[in-house]
Amino acid sequence: MPSRATRKEADIPDAEAKAKAKANKNAPAAKAGAAASKAATKAAPAAAGELTEAMVRAMPEDEYMNEVQTAFFRARLLEMRQEVLSREVDAKERLHQREVFADPADRATAEEEHWLDLRLRERESLLLRKIDEALKRIADREYGYCEKTGDPIGIPRLLARPTATVCVDIKGQDERVEAQYRDR
Repeated sequence: MPSRATRKEADIPDAEAKAKAKANKNAPAAKAGAAASKAATKAAPAAAGELTEAMVRAMPEDEYMNEVQTAFFRARLLEMRQEVLSREVDAKERLHQREVFADPADRATAEEEHWLDLRLRERESLLLRKIDEALKRIADREYGYCEKTGDPIGIPRLLARPTATVCVDIKGQDERVEAQYRDR
């Protein structure tokens, strides 16, 4: 008859096998539970009064830039602003790092990355300014309307580019004029 220690050691693989079998049996239920949780999370904002892109697109044209839509775009712009600010902080940290390189190729690579970070920071600051201007237009109740013609910019364009200030037609005209006078 085996000793107690031997018997326990022999039972460990059986216990592990039983636990794995039980976990595998419950895995589909766990996956279904996780899927249901994700679906509930996606449905929760809609239930809580928040709009989704599909809901904004489905609204009738006579409700263009109502309080609910402006609140949706304001939230989207504030979220974009936070993302830009966090990326800007990351870029600042990378720019302030000083490293000493013995190899000229490593130094050249570091200088190239430094230049790219400076360029990224410049672009991010321009985007941040556009976001702030869009938030000001929302506060002034001018958001969603073309600055040049006063026509609605359109929900699809605002969903694609929330900082848009002109409608698609005017933007197309501006780009054609710019292409004609650009240095070749």
